[in-house]
Amino acid sequence: MSRWAALPAELDPRVRQLVVRLRRLKDHSGLSLRQLAARTGYSQKSWERYLGGRSLPPREAVEALARAVDEEPTRLLALHEVAAEAWRNGRRGATAVEPEQEPLVAPEGLSVEAIGPRSPGRSLRFALVAGAVALVLALSTAVLLVVRLSGGGPAQPASPLVATGGQSSPAVSASMPSASASPSAPAYTCRPERVDGHWYAGLSRTRDAILANGHAGPEVAEAQCLLRRAGISPGVIDGIFGPATERAVRQVQRRAGLVVDGIIGPHTWKALRQ
Repeated sequence: MSRWAALPAELDPRVRQLVVRLRRLKDHSGLSLRQLAARTGYSQKSWERYLGGRSLPPREAVEALARAVDEEPTRLLALHEVAAEAWRNGRRGATAVEPEQEPLVAPEGLSVEAIGPRSPGRSLRFALVAGAVALVLALSTAVLLVVRLSGGGPAQPASPLVATGGQSSPAVSASMPSASASPSAPAYTCRPERVDGHWYAGLSRTRDAILANGHAGPEVAEAQCLLRRAGISPGVIDGIFGPATERAVRQVQRRAGLVVDGIIGPHTWKALRQ
């Protein structure tokens, strides 16, 4: 696994979430930055800025990376939609400009003329699809939260699923409600048990939901229970990802030799469930 430099401390958690996901996909593919540049048409220096959190990658670059590593792009584009909104809000009224569109660099064996210009219509279609996915996820998560708060059933709801290429994937956690969305946190009970060599706390069976400071829900409570089982205190088991939970996540990431970013993703889930 590559040892990445720490992301800027002031980076918005939603942008950080996208960058961490892109870093992991690049690491898993085994591609170097030079190879990634050749396959995507974006320069090596551009990817250094994008993966270093210094510049927000354009939507087309995210889509190109997904194609290069054979990843279904829908989820990445939904993450990018949320990150782009946070990026714009963070720079509204400042002197910074929108992330630049890098000129195309021909991939291996092709000329720029062969790959052609980027199509605005194609980008618009992806933007509409990603926006629709994000809206559906936000609505479904809000309904589940209302049911929980109104005592509408003893069962803990599983993570909402999104169809991606004929398979089901956990919903993008960026659409989860923040802790401020609920006036009072629901109570959660940890029921740790080991199943097929993995630990579960009875609140969620997810292994790849992406959670960060500000998120709330049963997936967060599941992570808090597993952190406590590992001997690391996340504070109150309230399903709210706050500073105490983030400190506990960083501690377990250091213990497992992972990238210490305070964000729970597939690698951190694996460490928690071992």
